Amino acid sequence: MKLDVLAFGAHPDDVELGCGGTIAKEVAQGKKVGIIDLTRGELGTRGTAETRDEEAFNAAKILGVSLRANMAFYDGFFVNDKEHQLAIIKMIRKYQPEIILCNAVDDRHIDHGKGSKLVSDACFLSGLLKVETKDDGDIQKPWRPKQVYHYIQWKNLEPDVAVDISGFIDKKMEAVLAYKTQFYDAKSNEPQTPISSKNFTDSIRYRARDLGRLIGVEHAEGFTVERYAAVDSLFDLK
Repeated sequence: MKLDVLAFGAHPDDVELGCGGTIAKEVAQGKKVGIIDLTRGELGTRGTAETRDEEAFNAAKILGVSLRANMAFYDGFFVNDKEHQLAIIKMIRKYQPEIILCNAVDDRHIDHGKGSKLVSDACFLSGLLKVETKDDGDIQKPWRPKQVYHYIQWKNLEPDVAVDISGFIDKKMEAVLAYKTQFYDAKSNEPQTPISSKNFTDSIRYRARDLGRLIGVEHAEGFTVERYAAVDSLFDLK
């Protein structure tokens, strides 16, 4: 199955938090979108790997993506080396996405920056003829996505591109809150974490509204780019 967009996240919930609105919008417009989580989030303070598996499945259904997979890399300890790069390359070549979305280039959690660089490097290597990978015994053809965009996470990085997600913020929030063990729940007895506060949950909506304000729409999500974004005409810019 060929995808239009393939979104990677170091942990289940990264993609929903960073670009859930963009994904929901692309799906609504008929694009085929997939999500691949690098780890099962097993080091998360709240919940378990098994609950995260279930929550990720539910969030994928809400967003309407064509597939969701998990690489089962070690949470907190995966590295950007040949073994991990080849595993990502196999997925890129298998699904041949035009666009890759991945973690923030710099963020509070160490896995976010690592995941960002790992996926970015794999995107480049995936286009090299002499990097050989196989899928079900068949040699895969090289494939390099046209664009790699990095969504913004905990740190409020300055975006290079802002996507209008007006009309999709509620779908994003529904997908995020599918991770019931991770986010604010007044009745929960689990330990508190930086993302389990009501302030954090509220911030998802108000950050999208604030970025939307800056570009003249209701809500938006920001991305940083690896190369200049190009348009055919100045009138393509909103």
